[in-house]
Amino acid sequence: MNTATQPEQPAADDKPVLVVEELEVVYDTAAGPARACDKVSFTLRPGERLGLIGESGSGKTTMGNALMRLTRAPGRIVGGRVLLADRDILAMSERELRETRLRDIAMIPQGAMSSLNPVMRLKDQMIDAILAHMKGGGRAALDSRVAELLKRVGLDPGVANKYPHQLSGGMKQRAVMAIATSLAPKVIIADEPTSALDVVVQRQVMVTLGRLQDGIGAAVVLIGHDMGLIAQFSDVVGVMYAGKLVEIGPVQQIINAPRHPYTRLLIDSLPGIETKRSLTGIPGLPPRLVDLPPGCSFAPRCPYAFERCTSEHPISREVTPNRHAACLLYPQHTELPPLPADRSKEVVL
Repeated sequence: MNTATQPEQPAADDKPVLVVEELEVVYDTAAGPARACDKVSFTLRPGERLGLIGESGSGKTTMGNALMRLTRAPGRIVGGRVLLADRDILAMSERELRETRLRDIAMIPQGAMSSLNPVMRLKDQMIDAILAHMKGGGRAALDSRVAELLKRVGLDPGVANKYPHQLSGGMKQRAVMAIATSLAPKVIIADEPTSALDVVVQRQVMVTLGRLQDGIGAAVVLIGHDMGLIAQFSDVVGVMYAGKLVEIGPVQQIINAPRHPYTRLLIDSLPGIETKRSLTGIPGLPPRLVDLPPGCSFAPRCPYAFERCTSEHPISREVTPNRHAACLLYPQHTELPPLPADRSKEVVL
């Protein structure tokens, strides 16, 4: 996995542009409340790239929607704060939200086709978004602005006159990126922006996103399943499991020396380039959020689990400088013990 092209991390004294504190989101179901985002906390600095990784159902998209306050029933945001430049998005009025979205924080959604109006030409949708925040300006100036935005994402200005169904998947994704960055927001939430695209187009989309981000100085939260993609784009990686942020830290440290067992198994399930090795999947399935096991949610699948794991909830702690993990192996250990070649054998702790 090549991470040599990582951008330098922002200076440590930069003031955070986004602070998430104890964010909680539940979904009301017939079987009871499902806690899809369970007291998640992190900070994001200007220009920083945070990659969120985890299996389906781990809470990544739920959290991304909550950051924009786009959670809809049966989902509910029940706790926490989302501070965007010291203003709490969760406490904003509807009018303040309309002014803040796109201008200060924007989302690149997973399904570009479902995010574009099928009966409107692309330029009309882009102009609508701009005029919702900026009054005035003649049609010629707006058309020129649309052409500039499309060129910035690598699309011909003539695409502005097309309907969404006339665009390829990669073109639709670029069009959504043009809209999301049209007002130079401080934070961009990119929810699996390469979903359903072939690998060549995926790379083009991610290169475009990186260029856009650098151009406007925005911070990015990239949500995805592909650890390789996350590793090559991000400065910091956060790993989610059963609604919790179980590990977060600088990308190189996460890849080279994971501190949470789930992170270790995620990385071990990926093919390597330099050496051949047998791939091992993570045993079992993620738990149902309405019926979480007692103690650590990952314990039933964890090769390191011991007696405390079945009764005690781990808290996130700093295990090494700038590295946090929620695992009961710490603080007694400083790193994960090696896994046995035969996963059926017990790990000696």
